[in-house]
Amino acid sequence: MELTGQTALITGGTAGIGLACAQLMAREGADVVITGRDPGRGEAAAASDPRLRFLRCDLADRTSIESLVQQAPPVDILVNNAASFPGAMTVDQDAATFQRTFDTNVGGTYFLTAAVVPAMLLRGRGAIVNVTSMVAWKGVPGASVYSASKAAVESLTRTWAAEFAPHVRVNSVAPGPTDTEGVVAEWGDTNDELGRALPLGRTATPGEIAQAVLFLASPRAGFVTGSVLHADGGGTAI
Repeated sequence: MELTGQTALITGGTAGIGLACAQLMAREGADVVITGRDPGRGEAAAASDPRLRFLRCDLADRTSIESLVQQAPPVDILVNNAASFPGAMTVDQDAATFQRTFDTNVGGTYFLTAAVVPAMLLRGRGAIVNVTSMVAWKGVPGASVYSASKAAVESLTRTWAAEFAPHVRVNSVAPGPTDTEGVVAEWGDTNDELGRALPLGRTATPGEIAQAVLFLASPRAGFVTGSVLHADGGGTAI
């Protein structure tokens, strides 16, 4: 129960990696606020554990972010997990999807962090974990918009680690292909193909990625900041 007495805010926490993180942190004693755009799915996810509370938020909408911050309690842990992950070749990518992806993945992460971190700095403690991706550094056809947005978040991780030191730690987890409903719906068999090409020869489970997030959020990573933990089945090795 290493997170007893702490409050975590996890964006995109109604399914996949986000929900796995929320349930794991709740088991470790944290009170957890999860966000998402779908109230029905959010309430169902929150019902899975009494320590979970759902607040609706669309990270592409600044007004929605402001409303979230007003409703949420001060947090000790922020997990920036929510993301749009379109798949399209560059010559086929439409402008609206491009804009929505950056508004969510980069803008939402940026402005939510900017709104939450002052209270962390005032209390003199906090941990921020950004969920990025293997494709932030590895070229994968069809992932141009998503990969560029996640590379931007990895850059923010390093900047924030310097800006918010010494009391707030900021790190990233970069998952490889992961077996989540959302990714499978968008990428289909390509997700499994990417997994088979890894040294471990498979996709990750959401729970495996959640363990990496928990480590960086926990006191066990007390001397770790500005780092990227590659939970990618060996993708960085090839």
